[in-house]
Amino acid sequence: MPFISSPIALVIGFIIAQLFGNPYEKLSKKASNLLLKVAVVGLGFGMNVFTAIHVGKEGFILTKVFKIDRITGYLIAAGTAICGGSAIAALSPITKAKENQISVALAVVFTLNSIALLIFAPLGHLFHMSQHEFGLWCAIAIHDTSSVVGASSKYGEEALQIATTELVYLSKC
Repeated sequence: MPFISSPIALVIGFIIAQLFGNPYEKLSKKASNLLLKVAVVGLGFGMNVFTAIHVGKEGFILTKVFKIDRITGYLIAAGTAICGGSAIAALSPITKAKENQISVALAVVFTLNSIALLIFAPLGHLFHMSQHEFGLWCAIAIHDTSSVVGASSKYGEEALQIATTELVYLSKC
């Protein structure tokens, strides 16, 4: 909806989910299982394993420092390094992750994305970033395509163009 910004839509979604729950829980579970399998296959075509390992090294170190469960840590590291939830979805079957490990990893990554969606534009203005600088920053720093699009579009059309172009160039998602 053009009259509702991305951060406001996100907050409204959180509120509706908390108040009313999911009326289609069984259907959602079946659909997400199928979509997860399709996402894993699709991601396999575009993911460079060596880049994923290189980018995720810092995340692996942090999991040791904070004593996070090994598999959950791998999922969080992948999610923050490469494309958020899609990377978690791709690695979950490989790591034989349990549902609670996947949930924790997704919650961490989507919480970080939500925070970025809410604070990036004000920070960009605070630091007097140009549209070009802001678009680059979003593409590099935010973990999920939808959040990159939401944050950069809030800043301006040029920022959105730069951010989405850089996502493709970086092959982040």
